[in-house]
Amino acid sequence: MQQIPVSLWTLVAGMAVTAFSVWVGQNHALLPEQASQQAPLVDGFFNIMFTIAIALFLVVESTILIFLVKFRRRRGDETDGLPIEGNVPLEIFWTAIPSVIVIGLGIYSVDVFNQMGGLEPGSHAHSPAHVAHSSGTALAATLNDIPEPTSAPSIGLGASRGESKPADLVVNVTGMQFAWIFEYPNGGVTTGELHIPVGADVQLNLSAQDVIHAFWVPQFRVKQDALPGIPTQLRFTATKTGTYPVVCAELCGGYHGSMRSQVIVHTPEEYDSWLKETQLAQKPDLQKAIAVNPADLSPSEFLAPHIQHLGVSAATLESIVKGQ
Repeated sequence: MQQIPVSLWTLVAGMAVTAFSVWVGQNHALLPEQASQQAPLVDGFFNIMFTIAIALFLVVESTILIFLVKFRRRRGDETDGLPIEGNVPLEIFWTAIPSVIVIGLGIYSVDVFNQMGGLEPGSHAHSPAHVAHSSGTALAATLNDIPEPTSAPSIGLGASRGESKPADLVVNVTGMQFAWIFEYPNGGVTTGELHIPVGADVQLNLSAQDVIHAFWVPQFRVKQDALPGIPTQLRFTATKTGTYPVVCAELCGGYHGSMRSQVIVHTPEEYDSWLKETQLAQKPDLQKAIAVNPADLSPSEFLAPHIQHLGVSAATLESIVKGQ
């Protein structure tokens, strides 16, 4: 019976490993759902890395198991092993293959990061406080003459997109031990959770009051540090309505694990409704407008809103009240 060549076994094994690795790499279900335009870019890169990792694991572990069985010490064999000093072609091979993989993944990751807007250079305007911190106290006398920066911060993921296209929604985000504060400068409201409309290009202007924090939404596959004294920026577009966790991904103190919030993605109509309700709820004179005790009103003041239903004029109502 003719023996099957080792090269044929190697080819068949390589095809099986490749097919299995590709299938696992595309069907692992290890990542949360995709909920932003940026998520498919990150997931595509992760799937490629996971496919390569599965293939390398199978090849290395299978080789170890085969060698354990084939080259095990037989019973009664007390001889020395073969005096193998090295194999230059094999060493070149197992050095070249990982090098090619690492370089390829590096180029791929740079392309993904660039598509997400993380590589384009942008001009960062330092605040006076940051200038003083960087340059020492010698400039303290002239700091009052330095105007506050008027341009948006341009450090962060997606920051460069602001130079060509303004965002649909801008939210100022402040990280502090141990909470996130969201301020809507165009809406005049401040909340403890992020509300955005689906499909909108959202720009977050991040800052930190105390230590470094990191704004991370796993379902969006975006993360950006919030730095004390240095404004950063994060831009993304949500593609699915729902509620997703906001996690601080930078160790920021004893209660770091509890520094969580949520981002609620509305339909455009739901977002407009939420914004109007929140604006009304946060009006300074709201308490005076709705918290009125009827016992504190005069009869005419109490009945004034019901004039039309009573079928009388304001003058008639006044005369009736005075006649009592």
